[in-house]
Amino acid sequence: MKLPDEAADRTTAPPAGTEPANPADFHRAGFLARAEIGLSRVPPGPGVPLSNPRGDHDLDPGGSAVAPAAPHRDAAVLVPVVERSEGMSVLLTRRAAHLRDHSGQIAFPGGKVDPGDVSALDTALREAREEIGLAAEDVRPLGFLDPYLSATGFLVVPVVGLVAEGAVLTLNRDEVDLAFEVPLRFLMDPARHLVRSRAWQGRTRYFYAIPHGEHLIWGVTAGIVHNLYERLYA
Repeated sequence: MKLPDEAADRTTAPPAGTEPANPADFHRAGFLARAEIGLSRVPPGPGVPLSNPRGDHDLDPGGSAVAPAAPHRDAAVLVPVVERSEGMSVLLTRRAAHLRDHSGQIAFPGGKVDPGDVSALDTALREAREEIGLAAEDVRPLGFLDPYLSATGFLVVPVVGLVAEGAVLTLNRDEVDLAFEVPLRFLMDPARHLVRSRAWQGRTRYFYAIPHGEHLIWGVTAGIVHNLYERLYA
């Protein structure tokens, strides 16, 4: 699915929320304390019940949207959080313009689970290494967010990881053309989590969208960001 045509969008904002008042919540100690409480330590997978995965279908105000039917295609992403002197930030990528699927979209490093991957963590770390050259030893896994079911049937497991401040990135230009950081405090403001809609495959699709400068974070990526807010800062 291509980037939505702005003229075709219907944009609404959720009820105004309130950011945590303490700026320390967005620095290392505060963030790690919230992650310890809010993130799951058990990765979704075989033997772990998954009866109601999150997804854009949750946003349909009429409740008529139907989640993609199983079997779903397994995928995982790394949600890389980096310590900076001014506060934690979240590392995102822009997919290369020449890609057949989701070209030019803002995304977390990630992709489909390969047969050789033992876990969602393996997939997330492997994809981060392949896409942006992020070494596994520079990532401290913190836990898991809720699985997110995309409109195209991918069941995405988000792995939150603390990235070493000195980590060196080497972009794979075949897959991504940009890596950039967004302040965690910005992303954790629920008033920035817009809900947009547009016609798609004969129905109206609703999805989260978070504008940031020249970028629009939307769809699955924005949905995962919203779930991070729900788990850690709501």
